[in-house]
Amino acid sequence: MRQPDVEFLKAFSDALNRHDIDAVMEMMTDDCVFHAIAGPELVGNSFVGQAEVRQGLENAWKSAPDACWVDGEHFVIGDRGFSETTYKGTTPDGVRSEARMIDAFTFRDGKIAVKNAFRKNRPPIAGHND
Repeated sequence: MRQPDVEFLKAFSDALNRHDIDAVMEMMTDDCVFHAIAGPELVGNSFVGQAEVRQGLENAWKSAPDACWVDGEHFVIGDRGFSETTYKGTTPDGVRSEARMIDAFTFRDGKIAVKNAFRKNRPPIAGHND
């Protein structure tokens, strides 16, 4: 099985930006794990398995329907990789966020086994500049 590469991470990022949950989940293992940027645990909220990860990502998109990750730089080193991007999103009540972030990935069997998200803690920004 082919190891994920930079093009794989670009395709994953594109699927996230399209909010294409089926494409995203197809690129993740059956027992995948998603550690969100916030939550009560040391690693944030953890979603385990296809159903929970799907729900966690769909909930994030509901929290910011215009969520996107731009200016991506993607790197792969063996069975690990990361994507450094700028997250942009607006909540339904108009609160706008924009901050640099990193997704750290662990690969297995040609897919993403772990997606661990880290984002700068930045106050909301004014206006809707795009």
